[in-house]
Amino acid sequence: MDADAARGIARAFLPERALGNRYDYYYTLAKLRTDPLYPGVLDALCGHEAPLLDLGCGLGLLAHALRRDGRRMPYLGVDIDAPKIARARRIAERAGLAGVRFDVVDLAAGYPPHRGSVAILDVLQFLTRAQQAALLDAAIAMLAPGAVLVMRAALDDGGRRIRRTRAGDRFAALTGWMPDRPRHYPTVDELRARFDAAGLEADIRPWFGNTPFNNWLVVARPGPAAG
Repeated sequence: MDADAARGIARAFLPERALGNRYDYYYTLAKLRTDPLYPGVLDALCGHEAPLLDLGCGLGLLAHALRRDGRRMPYLGVDIDAPKIARARRIAERAGLAGVRFDVVDLAAGYPPHRGSVAILDVLQFLTRAQQAALLDAAIAMLAPGAVLVMRAALDDGGRRIRRTRAGDRFAALTGWMPDRPRHYPTVDELRARFDAAGLEADIRPWFGNTPFNNWLVVARPGPAAG
């Protein structure tokens, strides 16, 4: 993301007090400037105005990126991490984001009701294989006509990048940034087989940019037969 847009979003994550903790601000600024995730997601959602459910939303950065880009679809972000959700609510309110909600949800236990588009960003690897299958099936069932499922996931292709990704995810869990350790890294074939079975057309491509991790962008839509 360009420097002005990144700084404009990151300012909302500054602490309310001058001497407050600026970790969220610097994390947000660095992520927006170095990670191609949000430009890729914004492009995937271009032309889609259905309500969006962000599964595993963290601090709600996607909501800020959407509103900065002029997207006005209703947005619901859910995450298991209650302190992050509390901060996401507070920051979104301070930034004046309209049509945005955040809730605490354990995706291993269930999903909120939804009909529209779905985003699952950097979440899959923290679920077991069975939980991933259940989550994907639920997300696919939520897609409204003309809506889209957009994901960013670390995929296991046996290369050097996936080994770095495993180490990074374990470190994130040890430091408490992520609430759990990684469980299963799916393969491209696993994802494609599930989308094919559901009648979805999927574009799956590497999307790591300048990061060291083996992240892939997945955009899936109901095919003509499913529609």
